[in-house]
Amino acid sequence: MRSGDEIRYSRRHFLKLGFFTASALAGPVSVFAGIAHETCPKRSLALYNTHTAEHLQTTYWANGRYQPDAMEKINFILRDHRSGEIKPIHPQLLDVLHQVRNKISSKKPIHIISGYRSPETNALLRRQRGGVIWKSYHLKGQAIDFRLPDCKLPRLRSIAISLKAGGVGYYPGGDFVHVDIGPVRYW
Repeated sequence: MRSGDEIRYSRRHFLKLGFFTASALAGPVSVFAGIAHETCPKRSLALYNTHTAEHLQTTYWANGRYQPDAMEKINFILRDHRSGEIKPIHPQLLDVLHQVRNKISSKKPIHIISGYRSPETNALLRRQRGGVIWKSYHLKGQAIDFRLPDCKLPRLRSIAISLKAGGVGYYPGGDFVHVDIGPVRYW
């Protein structure tokens, strides 16, 4: 005969199994992609800064945590290329880039147009051209403008939107897509 704890465990296990089964039937790709992302033993990025011609390939998450040395290198390559100022890039933003690159199955480095921006650079860009907001997520290390050389821009935008991870901007004239980890919105 089972003890009360074993029965509760079995019911809980059954409920979890039912939830994942129902979720899989509703949208198997997104559910299992999310599970795979959470259980992925390593997360890596390959980056190329289009302004400085610097390359970086690094594993930024391993053994269940973000890797401080890799995060430091990422912060450097995503620095404000005009001022040289470095600020921490939010790890969640890196996870979005990792998911985008994996969904595309790209082997090419992500081409960085803009990562962190200092307040001075942001103000300069606001004066020089439209579309730059004064409270940009770039100022917080929570946005990136990028492209992937082996993915057409409309597809890149669609994949970023499908993640529902934050803001997605489409800039075909500048040949890049913007992603941030703010509220979910599209333009």
